[in-house]
Amino acid sequence: MIASFLVPVKTYCMFIQEFEKQNWDEIQSSIYAKKAVDVELALGKSKRDLEDFKALISPAAAPYLEPMAQMSHRLTQKRFGKTVQLYAPMYLSNECQNICNYCGFSLDNKLRRKTLSPIEIMQEAEYLKKQGFEHVLLVTGEASKTVGVEYLQKAIRLLRPHFANISIEVQPLEQEEYKILADEGLYAVLVYQETYHKENYKLYHLKGRKSNFDYRLDTPDRLGNAGIHKIGLGVLIGLEDWRTDNFFTALHVGYLERHFWQTRYSISFPRLRPATGLIEPKVVISDKELVQLICAWRLLNEEIELSISTRENEVFRNHIIKIGATAMSAGSKTNPGGYSVEPESLEQFEIDDSRTVGAVKQMIENSGYKAIWKDWEQFRTEAIVR
Repeated sequence: MIASFLVPVKTYCMFIQEFEKQNWDEIQSSIYAKKAVDVELALGKSKRDLEDFKALISPAAAPYLEPMAQMSHRLTQKRFGKTVQLYAPMYLSNECQNICNYCGFSLDNKLRRKTLSPIEIMQEAEYLKKQGFEHVLLVTGEASKTVGVEYLQKAIRLLRPHFANISIEVQPLEQEEYKILADEGLYAVLVYQETYHKENYKLYHLKGRKSNFDYRLDTPDRLGNAGIHKIGLGVLIGLEDWRTDNFFTALHVGYLERHFWQTRYSISFPRLRPATGLIEPKVVISDKELVQLICAWRLLNEEIELSISTRENEVFRNHIIKIGATAMSAGSKTNPGGYSVEPESLEQFEIDDSRTVGAVKQMIENSGYKAIWKDWEQFRTEAIVR
């Protein structure tokens, strides 16, 4: 199997060892202490480090948003061409054994639980195929007995003949379990730390396996050792200071790139959105600040994929593709069976861009870009050559 061929020599260095050398309060203070001169020095470099990233996400960088956006635009086109990859989330289950006070699927939220049967999975797949999708992201709550490895293995086996690319966003698994799913055709795994503030992490994750901060933090190491092709990271913006959280995300990505250089990486920028039983955001990020953050990521890392979901409104999504985004979802439903099986079941969160898939595709083309459904590498190469 290709997945087995790509498995690197197991590393005994874990990110948690690097993480524990850092101090949240000290990092936060150093970001907010950055001055205009630090921003200008960062913008003048051809290759930037984490200190430059601190400057670019700091309040001092706000007046430099226009040059940052222009540089981000050029770097994105240089690496990815004028392309935007489209994908669709497919929610398989809302069953969950965790109590998390920001998630609609939380165990203490009284709702009718739903897990798709094989027939229902294929019904959802048929709908997405008709929309043109070749990339699907399978999403579940964290309920290992109901939607564990065996369930996921069967789902991937069902869907693999029909889609070019299958990713998952589910509970963290063991390294051997990731290998099992990779052998079935799994391409990418998204695993968000939610926040890197270890002390406050427990305030949001009250019960269940997700409350184990260290186990979740170690997940990308297990993914890298399992030879997963792409790992997606990110934090839930709204829980803690977004600047500090993104510094730690960047620290994490840098570690992974050094230790698992064969793997590709992506970053998502989910903002805390309304849903039944959710807390209000502790921290609010403005649209301009989110643009600043996305630009800072691109200036730090030309290779990384930057993904924008339908959590964001259509005006924001219309403009961000020209600045740095390389992938986005379209026509999303965040409830199990939401496309065709059970449209009225409870959503994990409310989306903000409710346009049809066709409308999003047309927007991309009207912007002078090409919507990519399947062969990412081929179209990206063609776009760069042109």
